[in-house]
This record gives sequence, C-alpha cells and structure tokens, in this order.
Amino acid sequence: MTTPPADPGSFRDPMSRVFVSDDAVIRSLSGDALADYEAAAASTFFAKALADGRIVGTERVPDDEVAALVGDDGRWEAALRHDRIPFLSYPYEWTFEMLRDAALLQLQLTRQALDEDVITKDATSYNVQFVGARPTFIDVGSFEKLRAGEPWYGYRQFCELFLYPLMFQAYKDLPFQPWLRGSIDGITPTEARSVMGFRDRFRRGVFPNVCLQAAFENRYSDTDSDVKKDLGKAGFKKELIAANLDKLTKLVSGLKWKRSESTWSGYSERGHYTDADLDGKTAFVDKVVGRTHRSIVWDLGANDGHFSRLAAKDSDYVVAVDADPLVVDTLYRALREEGNTTILPLTMDLSSQSPGLGWRGKERKAFTDRVKPDVVLCLAVIHHLAITNNVPLPEFVAFLADVGSEAVLEFPTPDDQMVKRLLKNKREGTHDDYTATVLERALADHFDIVEQTTLPSGTRILYHLTPR
Repeated sequence: MTTPPADPGSFRDPMSRVFVSDDAVIRSLSGDALADYEAAAASTFFAKALADGRIVGTERVPDDEVAALVGDDGRWEAALRHDRIPFLSYPYEWTFEMLRDAALLQLQLTRQALDEDVITKDATSYNVQFVGARPTFIDVGSFEKLRAGEPWYGYRQFCELFLYPLMFQAYKDLPFQPWLRGSIDGITPTEARSVMGFRDRFRRGVFPNVCLQAAFENRYSDTDSDVKKDLGKAGFKKELIAANLDKLTKLVSGLKWKRSESTWSGYSERGHYTDADLDGKTAFVDKVVGRTHRSIVWDLGANDGHFSRLAAKDSDYVVAVDADPLVVDTLYRALREEGNTTILPLTMDLSSQSPGLGWRGKERKAFTDRVKPDVVLCLAVIHHLAITNNVPLPEFVAFLADVGSEAVLEFPTPDDQMVKRLLKNKREGTHDDYTATVLERALADHFDIVEQTTLPSGTRILYHLTPR
C-alpha cells in the first residue's frame, strides 16, 4: 500500500502528522504523542465524547499496519484512524453562533480532561469541525498529560481564535470572518486592544483577557525572557486552570450577537415567488436531485435552507452557503435545535470565495478544492452576482464549469421584479448583457442543457445542466 499524502495543515505538530486519502484519515504518533493519547483514551471524558460525537470517531491502527499507512522512517510508533468529516469548513465561514458553540466545545473538553489530569496543549478554532450543525473536535493529538506546575498553554490561542472574534461581533458588531480570513493565526491581544475603546474595557471579560494580555504581550515582545519558563516558575496549580476555564465558559456563554438575537429578519428569497412559481421550482429541483442518490450537494445562495432541506432527502450531505451571516445564523440555530447532522450551513460571499490559505496556500484549502459535489444548486443567486457584484454571466458559467458537476441553475430574467429592483441604482445600459441569450451562449461552451423550464410567472427560467 502506498502512503497517502500528508495533510498540509498538520505539519506544525512535530509529534503527529495527519495523512489523508480517499478512504481514510490517518494520524501518526511519535512515542511521546502515543503516551499522551493513551492517557486521554483511558479517561472517562474521552469515551463519553467519542460516543456522543463531540470527538471525531477514532480507533487505534494495528501495529503491523502502521508502516504501510504512514511510512517507515523511524519517527512514528503508532497511528490512529479517524472518521472522515463530510466537508471541511473553516472559522471564517462560520456564523457567530457556530464559532461560539465551537468555543464552548473546546472549553468543555479541556475542562473535563483536566479533571482526569489531561489537558489540551493548544486551542485553535481549527481543532473543531462541523458535522451538519454539530461541532466535533478533530485534533485528538491535542490532548496531553497534565504537567504539574504548568499553565494551560492553549489560553492565548483560545483568545486569538475564539474569544476576540466573538467579542468583536458581540461588543462592536464587527464581523469576525474577514479578520480570521486575513490571518489564520487569529487576532493578537494588541490588535484586540486597539479595537476596544475606553468604555469597552468595562465590558465583561475585556480587561483581564484583552487589556492585561496586550500589556503582557508588549512587556515580553522586546525582551529575551523565556515566557514559557517564567510561567512555569509561577507554579500554576490545577485549581487555577480550572477556575480560568470556568470563567471563560461563563464569559463565552454570555456573549450574544444582538442582531441574531432578534427574530427572523423577514427576508426570504421565496417571498418573491407566487405559489405557482414556488411549486414549479420545488418540483424541478426535487426531480433533478432525486433522479439518483447523491453523496454531496452544494446549495449556493441557500437563504433560509428550504431547498437544502429538499436536497437532503436524496443525498448524504448538503453544504448550504449564503452571503448573509444573519440568515445563515438563523438557519444554523434551527438545524441545531433539530440535531441535524446532514446540512452544513456556511456564510461566504460567492463573489470572493474562500481561497487557499496558510503555508504554500495549502494549509487551509480553497472552498472549491475540498470535495467535489454531485450536484450544485444555484437558485436565485446569479442575478445578485451579475448585477450587485458585476460578475459577467460567462464568468459565472466558467465557475460552474470549473466545479465540473451537474447543476440546477435559476435565471431571473430582466423582467423579474427582483432584477428590476437591483438595476434601479445602476447606470442605464450597464447590464444590457444580462439576458438569457448571453447566458445560454456561455452555457453551450461547457454544458449540455438536459432540461429547461420557465416558471408560470414567465420571469424565471430553470436549467438542468450536465458538464461536457
């Protein structure tokens, strides 16, 4: 058996490496990492978290199979096999409530581990993935045996990649996604302090976790002091770590994004349809997706998730993407309440999709490079991209061609009321090329139109496309 390629995102941990193939996710372990894993695996909290899905499914690889899976170079003493996550997502694609739930999971597992003399050595938000609306901890290699007198070294990372982004949105109504997309290592204490005004220091958690941390960072930035050694000398007791984790849990639990606390925003793309149009659109999508069982479906411009739910009936997994974080946050809350693990809601501007980030641009994969879908739903989205974001129709078709999957495309014509509304503030003649003729000419270069239908209103056309 040939060794599968290593995950570029795992190279930063010298004691563990993740290898990925089409049918397996394998984590190699050094001798020290194996001892830490065995300590965690023997604990009660780990077994419970595995059973309820809070920790990704994990099993030990038989020793005689390790070399074939991860190579025989003397570095690795053992290996683990993990369940695959259906679709990898990243914090800059999550909503406020998703990041908050992920943060609480990190804190919960660390606190429960601490009770059994195990701790997490880091606390990056990339330790968590979502299976539908369920956060799942994937970095099993993060657990290590508690060392007497040492602090929780994951605290700073927790602040940078969980707490500060949440505070930005809860206290300042600043979306955290651009910050995390701009720096995969998160927001530093000094950066957070510069955003928080004088009055903000009196908000819950800001002074100890932002102001003091920024002062600490500035103190040590121009010295030769060994920060880790100095912290160790401070003699951190287990009880102090527990108290800090409990405070952080209370703080994060109390953070709210005020806009998402309001009821449904009232906007739904479906509100622009007659009953006859909506029935016709539903029947068309149901027929195409339901022709055969689908492994994964992308619903781009998912809005309130109506068609994501429809697609989920005939597929294993649906990735529901929308540019409006409030709409997606509301959808996530509903899916979480249902315990849904088959629809993954993400927020992302399709005119500026998530690129490859990190080392060599491969540490965090571009949205389109993660998993190829069986079907892409593009319903009530093309006019927003073409008119609001000035994406030419042939360019949108080229994007679909790059994905290379079957697709359902909805085209609102220039006579559609929503299109007219979008064109109101545009200079006359700017979008004269927004026509079905231009679209179909571009489609003919890349796709076969299996079927098309015009909805009863006469202003929306649906296409079933297959790539050539």
